Amino acid sequence: MKVAVFSSKQYDRQFLDAANQGRHELRYLSCRLTAAIAAAASGSSAVCLFANDRADSATVEVLAKSGVRLIALRAAGFDNVDIEAAHAHGITVARVPSYSPNAVAEHAFALLLSLNRKVHLAYQRIREGNFALDGLIGFDLAGKTIGIIGVGNTGSVAARIGRGFGCRILGVDPLPRDDCRGVVEYVAMDELLDQSDVVTLHCPLTDDTRHLIGDAEFARMKPGAVLINTSRGACVDTVALLRHLETGRLGGAALDVYEHEQELFFEDRSGQGIADTQFAELLACPRVLVTGHMGFLTAEALANIARTTIGNIDAFEQSGRALFEVD
Repeated sequence: MKVAVFSSKQYDRQFLDAANQGRHELRYLSCRLTAAIAAAASGSSAVCLFANDRADSATVEVLAKSGVRLIALRAAGFDNVDIEAAHAHGITVARVPSYSPNAVAEHAFALLLSLNRKVHLAYQRIREGNFALDGLIGFDLAGKTIGIIGVGNTGSVAARIGRGFGCRILGVDPLPRDDCRGVVEYVAMDELLDQSDVVTLHCPLTDDTRHLIGDAEFARMKPGAVLINTSRGACVDTVALLRHLETGRLGGAALDVYEHEQELFFEDRSGQGIADTQFAELLACPRVLVTGHMGFLTAEALANIARTTIGNIDAFEQSGRALFEVD
């Protein structure tokens, strides 16, 4: 099949080529998919998209007219695709449901440890010749309570990592997992927010989880509690987050995702100013640590993403059905 791969970086090409082994004609495009650029897929039977590509109804219509029959997401989330529009145009949507829960869960704890022990601040101080320790006090994780919102493939790994640090683990999820018995205490959302020293999000972005953490939720959290988000940026109301950071009620936030990241992440913008005032405010706060949606970025995860993506394309070419379709 001819496949137009949007938002492609060097690492995408490396791992997709290795998984593809020449079976499909992959055409790599560095641009992000939008309605204005969708015609670039002309001549391709499939498009391969990442998290910040936008396949809304207008884009899907252009893709359909261009002959696209498959949208192969190299990601688990599919909130960036209008599924109803795709199905109405006869386009199959496939995703990578699980690529490396370890990668994202481990990154969540890398963020937590760095934020808590002020590693990002200490690193910068040392580079400037400042070896003072004032303002760098953290806390022991052992004995603390971690609340996990979304105890799925990634959240369950995060739970076991947290137990390894000697933490009590609370969880919120509509479907408790048998493999988390004895590890996670499933509680109501309010109880999790009331009792957790650290709240970490591992849920998909849906209508129900958009702004899942807002003013009311921040107000319920323990004073000084820390928020970690490696799921989707819009799960957190950024305006409310900034408000509670400013009052000092929230101890800190470590974010691998951001509500309005589409115009920022995955590109080198070092020569440009940041026009997004909310993001600039986050960066200006010493109690905030931000990474650019890189939780997935391990060799193991990239290899798994590529294998599953190519597997979806293989299956669709052979049978008209992908391995992991989005209904």
